[in-house]
Amino acid sequence: MHVFPLLVAFVGGEIVDMISNTGAVAKLVLLGLLAFSLISWAIILTKWSLLRRARAQSGRFVRAFRKAQRLQDIAAVAEQFKPSPLVGVFEGGYEEYKRQAQTSGTVRNLLSIQRGMQIGASEEITRLERNMPWLAITAAVTPFVGLFGTVWGIIDAFHGLGTAGAATLRAVAPGISEALITTAAGLAAAIPAVIAYNLIGASIREFAARSDDFALEMLNAVEHSQAQAPAEMRR
Repeated sequence: MHVFPLLVAFVGGEIVDMISNTGAVAKLVLLGLLAFSLISWAIILTKWSLLRRARAQSGRFVRAFRKAQRLQDIAAVAEQFKPSPLVGVFEGGYEEYKRQAQTSGTVRNLLSIQRGMQIGASEEITRLERNMPWLAITAAVTPFVGLFGTVWGIIDAFHGLGTAGAATLRAVAPGISEALITTAAGLAAAIPAVIAYNLIGASIREFAARSDDFALEMLNAVEHSQAQAPAEMRR
């Protein structure tokens, strides 16, 4: 039962020892990779939380929208579904709808309402994509930063080998193993960033598609409300 914790402690101790024995350049590379990794994980966790709330609130908002009898009813409660990007789409179209209704008493231009929803959707998708380039940069750059540290460490190891004059595997192996730590650290920073970038990007594309679908549903609701208005006036 205690084998696994002991193994983890042993491996961790070995890694700490190897890092402590690396040169100044390798330590600087490892510090930079740690900064990349910490920032990336902060973005990943923040994005997952944001997308989870957006997904939950989008479902509630769509259900409320479909149950509402009038657009004014959903506008009154839209603020409580604010984490959903669909709220921004609705508000972009509703503002134009309200402007036309107040000016002429009826909707004369559905295209302008559609443009308002497109602007709202674009703003919401831009908000969801904020800081995503950092994940792409981390995924692309950190393996090469780690490789630079490894190459530098190997150069340093062979330089020390040449100075010592002991051309044996025992003499060069510790230096090379220490140098390879930076490659492992670069991959450890890059792999989560690659996975998260693709998964989060897929979720954002899903929200973009849902925004387009909701915009069409909103246009149908606007047309339906305009068709109801003359009927109510005749009563």
